[in-house]
Amino acid sequence: MIITGKYPALRLRRTRKYEWSRRLVRENNLSTNDLILPIFIVEGKNKKIPIASMPDIYRYSIDRVDKIISKAVNLKIPLVALFPYINQKLKNYNGSEALNKNNLICKTTSYIKKKYGNKIGVMCDVALDPYTSHGHDGIMKNGEILNDETIDILIKQSLAQANAGCDIIAPSDMMDGRIKLIRNALDKNNFKNVQLLSYAVKFASSFYGPFRDAVGSKNLLVGDKKTYQMDYSNNDEALREVALDIKEGADMVMVKPGLPYLDVIKSVKENFKIPVIAYQVSGEYSLITNSIKKGLVDEKIIFESLMSFKRAGSNAIITYFAEKIAKKLQKNSF
Repeated sequence: MIITGKYPALRLRRTRKYEWSRRLVRENNLSTNDLILPIFIVEGKNKKIPIASMPDIYRYSIDRVDKIISKAVNLKIPLVALFPYINQKLKNYNGSEALNKNNLICKTTSYIKKKYGNKIGVMCDVALDPYTSHGHDGIMKNGEILNDETIDILIKQSLAQANAGCDIIAPSDMMDGRIKLIRNALDKNNFKNVQLLSYAVKFASSFYGPFRDAVGSKNLLVGDKKTYQMDYSNNDEALREVALDIKEGADMVMVKPGLPYLDVIKSVKENFKIPVIAYQVSGEYSLITNSIKKGLVDEKIIFESLMSFKRAGSNAIITYFAEKIAKKLQKNSF
């Protein structure tokens, strides 16, 4: 075989030479459509409280949320995710404040939907850990988290949130069978169009520390959550969890945390072709932010980390960088 011309004939660097050419052949793209903005809510008025373990992240009182939502709408962020910081006096063993139709999350949801309607979506977390005195996601008896008894409460919590106007109910508790029962309850109560995003693959991870600090459950947690959250050594089990939740009626599924589990995101997407949401959790956020602040890495690492989720197969990403990245994308400055 005679090779004409100078070797190599095929030079992959040709398409990398110019910025326009790199854009032309780019396989994955990140836009504001891919971003979900998490917001921590606290009782009171005119409050903006810094969270020590999460630099530049705050808890906002409902009256201060308006400014955040307005920015999100202008930046074309499609969805916000609400998480409460509950007054310690309202917490108890069974997390009964979760069922209060006028609790912090329900009031915030009603406020947002009344003012902004369908200009932006609202996602509400369904779990008991922000409301329990022991910091667990369910009812606890003799040190055990009770599955079926917890689901009974989660159904009522879901209905309260849907009644407040929540667009996406997101059970993060990891109880078995809760998706089907919540879906049935929503349909029976004429909430057929309320979406279900299942935290189908939620690992018992050490990356959640700052989040637990943000919602006030970190110092309350008794033991760990390994009896109901997934073993991070397992991949096949993750696929079984997703398969069950799809069968039970989930519209979307989540993989949480994100960066340490890109392989799981890819497996879920390839096997099920369902919308997959990645959660770039608080520990990931804090590690990246602190590294940037110390000058160890350039802030472009944020964009790179989010692109890894898209490359793995995520349709969208819950990230505390959502507002920052949306502004950068709007200015095309990354």
